[in-house]
Amino acid sequence: MPCLLLKDGSLVKTIKFDKPSYVGDAVNAIKIFNEKEVDELLLIDISKKEIPFDVISKITRECFMPLCYGGNIKTIENMRTLFQLGIEKIVVNDILFDDLNLVKEAIKLFGSQSIVASVDIKKNMWGVRKVYRHSRKKILNLSPIEYVRQLEILGVGEILLYSVDRDGTWEGMDIDLIKEVTNKTHLPVISCGGVGKLKDIKDGILNGSSGVAIGSMCVYSKKDMGVLIKFPKKNDINKIIENYGNCEKQIRK
Repeated sequence: MPCLLLKDGSLVKTIKFDKPSYVGDAVNAIKIFNEKEVDELLLIDISKKEIPFDVISKITRECFMPLCYGGNIKTIENMRTLFQLGIEKIVVNDILFDDLNLVKEAIKLFGSQSIVASVDIKKNMWGVRKVYRHSRKKILNLSPIEYVRQLEILGVGEILLYSVDRDGTWEGMDIDLIKEVTNKTHLPVISCGGVGKLKDIKDGILNGSSGVAIGSMCVYSKKDMGVLIKFPKKNDINKIIENYGNCEKQIRK
């Protein structure tokens, strides 16, 4: 699925969660993804401002696919309004650190299937993967597995596993991170960060991801090249899924 970043109402793309670059108008991009028959879309607002409900309303009116939104969500009323506007799932991040009771209430009210926990991972100075809190620019002394287990107990329905070190690099996914997390949780895991070619998507799926979110690859023509809103062809995606199914059968045998 495309993972789009929203900042001040416009689409941007980052590299390692830094240096956001303008890539276009959100509504126009949504129209293109509709034409590409994308199955689901992920929209994350990195503005650190109030939720732009007017922008989201314009986006949901144009969006023909399930839309997952995260960013600046602080109250149950925020969530309720987003769902009323047509958002399918809510991505939570900061409130997982600040107000677990609010997340529990949201799960109770809207169902665990509606709540996605965003887990940002970054290597510390010793090269050890730890949970990263972007709003504080702080690497926490918390391992990915430890944190995901806490979230599973909390009752969230899905994990968005984001490799900060691979974000916007086109260097391939952090497969070791994906294996580490997916082997230790029963929750669906959507992996993000580093996809630069179809093989990277395949690697993510074959190593445990329930899905793969792509950023740079769907907003740029190539690495270090101009903006181009695009998405892999259906046939190419189907081949990846078929290969995954064949591997599953072999494992069962």
